[in-house]
Amino acid sequence: MTISKVLNQIDEDLPNSIDRLFELLKIKSISTDHAYKSECKKAADWLVSDLRTMGFDANRRDTSGHPMVVGHSNGTGPHVMFYGHYDVQPADPLELWDSPPFEPKLEETKKGKVIRARGAADDKGQLMTFVEACRAWKKIHGKLPVRVSMFFEGEEESGSPSLVPFMKANASELKSDIALICDTGLYGEETPAIVTMLRGLVKIEVQITGPSRDLHSGMYGGISINPIRILTKILSGLHDIDGHITLPKFYDGVHDLSNELKTQWENLNFDHSHFLNEVDLSVPAGEIDCSPLEMIWSRPTCDVNGISGGYQGEGFKTVLPSKASAKISFRLVGDQEPVKIIESLKTYIEKNLPEDCSVDYIEETPSKATHMLTTNVAFEKARQALSLEWPKEAAFVGCGGSIPIAGHFKEILDTDAMLIGFGKDDDQIHSPNEKYDLSSFHRGIRSWARILDQLAGD
Repeated sequence: MTISKVLNQIDEDLPNSIDRLFELLKIKSISTDHAYKSECKKAADWLVSDLRTMGFDANRRDTSGHPMVVGHSNGTGPHVMFYGHYDVQPADPLELWDSPPFEPKLEETKKGKVIRARGAADDKGQLMTFVEACRAWKKIHGKLPVRVSMFFEGEEESGSPSLVPFMKANASELKSDIALICDTGLYGEETPAIVTMLRGLVKIEVQITGPSRDLHSGMYGGISINPIRILTKILSGLHDIDGHITLPKFYDGVHDLSNELKTQWENLNFDHSHFLNEVDLSVPAGEIDCSPLEMIWSRPTCDVNGISGGYQGEGFKTVLPSKASAKISFRLVGDQEPVKIIESLKTYIEKNLPEDCSVDYIEETPSKATHMLTTNVAFEKARQALSLEWPKEAAFVGCGGSIPIAGHFKEILDTDAMLIGFGKDDDQIHSPNEKYDLSSFHRGIRSWARILDQLAGD
């Protein structure tokens, strides 16, 4: 089976591919709002119907929340499982959209044509790049070059409450040789990227209580403990002057980059000044002995995401607060253990807690970092395929964020995940006026067609 005819079919059928994507984008599949439950079901049914037109054995699988979509196509060679999500973020505030969010349109911009709609980039447009690649293969050759399964989720934007139970209950059906995920982006404008490192995430809220009620600062100032002062002192001690995190054994499980990967990253010529200037900053504030790109992709972090206590209203109120709280998050890398990080933080806080103060914690389920082994031959095959399609050679990159599904594939199904996406930094996902470049959609389809071709090779 030749790839050239498949690529030609993709080019010729692009207007129809856009029309199909627009049909899906018109469905208001907002998973976070119960009012749109029927719309999520509608999107799932639309995908089932579309997959069936291509010969997939596809079904909607109802859950306690929004449905999953699972489809299988028979074939020889490696078995790949493609994951994407059909749910979208709310479109609010509607007044900030230049056009209705669920009335998709092609729009000419200074950088070229874009698809404008909620979900255009996150994740309907990305999901459909793979579907359209399979459609082209089927049209030309009557079958796919490898065995392909589809797995679409409808709750990614609402925390995926049904995902893990569903994967555990259907593990034998969902297991494959490699999982493909299209929910990431390019590096810059023209460099395709395969994400091989995802940071884990720990979130914890700390609340320190001193006096039993708020106190008048004239009557109690000086003699009474102030929870805000205690909290801020504790928080300021989490980092040293060089940006290192001070918790004991915090860096256990953090590994150095391989020379090969470090060289790849250096060749990306990351312009940290430009990156920071876009948000009116100039100086990297992380660990002083690490490169800026390492700070984002391969180093752990500790951040205070919110802090509160005392009077927050207009004007001034001379009050000593009874309570003060902070929301703290850690991004984890390598083999760092979330539970040990939490324990270390609690030990540090309680060691620095004076008499007359108590502390309470509110925790969320943490996630470990995910590291994909590029020794799997599929990674290099995909890198070669992407390099053939895009102006610049594809690179293995890290990602500062956390994408739990990649870890779930490994932990639940013992399947390596390959994250490849075609989004751009200016896609405005989760924001008004979300867009997806037409070139990302078109080249994304061609990219997946090439990857399937490479994966089928010896």
